[in-house]
Amino acid sequence: MSAGTTAVKRAMVALSCLALAAVPGGASGQTPLKVFISADMEGVAGVVTSEQLGPTGFEYQRTREWMTAEVLAAIEGAKAAGATEIVVADAHGNGQNLLIERLPDDVTVIRSWPRPLMMMQGIDSTFHAAIFLGYHSATTNMNGVRAHTISSARLAGVYLNGTPMAESGINAAIAGHFGVPVVMISGDDAAVQEAQDLIGPMEGAEVKRAISFHSAATMTPAAAQALIREKVRAGVQRRNELRPYVLNAPLNLDVTFKNYRPAEMLAYLPMIERRDAHTVRFTADDMVTISKFIEFIVTYCPDIEP
Repeated sequence: MSAGTTAVKRAMVALSCLALAAVPGGASGQTPLKVFISADMEGVAGVVTSEQLGPTGFEYQRTREWMTAEVLAAIEGAKAAGATEIVVADAHGNGQNLLIERLPDDVTVIRSWPRPLMMMQGIDSTFHAAIFLGYHSATTNMNGVRAHTISSARLAGVYLNGTPMAESGINAAIAGHFGVPVVMISGDDAAVQEAQDLIGPMEGAEVKRAISFHSAATMTPAAAQALIREKVRAGVQRRNELRPYVLNAPLNLDVTFKNYRPAEMLAYLPMIERRDAHTVRFTADDMVTISKFIEFIVTYCPDIEP
């Protein structure tokens, strides 16, 4: 081989490397596609009562298995649609429900509290799609298994600009702040319908049908996982058709407490308006500030420890 031929081949190799470097995703040519998953537990298939929702419940360990399996199904669906990076927020109870050793090594998991973006911690403007798993309907919804908003023990209503909110609405607005559309939700029929009516025509996996607050006709875990896998794949593929849920500023957050004392005490703060015996209003310019305020009022107590 002549020196001239060798030099030409070296130049061609160098040009090929530069071309590969210019392609998003590197040598594979795969375009980066970031997906955010917010996973709650009340909307998981089979979940109906409080005995399943916390460490002291007799069926909690089984429910952790079901929740983790639904997250795995969502990850598989997202990857089938081209996802290259996935962040999962463990967004129920103590934030330590998922069996993280069962998740793929290339997934990042957000755990425990407090966190400024609550159930959406980890999302930012680099993401292309958001997914809500295991969600439930709002505390103001007369239907739905385990229906509540943020805190079933403390709050009787959460409203943004006069609209009653489920966690799906609040979290969609946080995603919308960063320009990210919600492409799929799973839960009971009430939760899915509520989210689609408010946020838009995302994919919905109805893994159970609400009968009452503590009762449902549910799919088996395996059947629910198969449905979630397919709906996530379809939702991520449809991401460019779905618009982020964006609320116009100023944002008026009205929170109604089940007891009067929190409203009374919060009204001592000059930025809080007391609307009635149980309700306060907080006004902000963006959803990040709204999220921080909600996290504060449901987390802070005078005897808080480090």
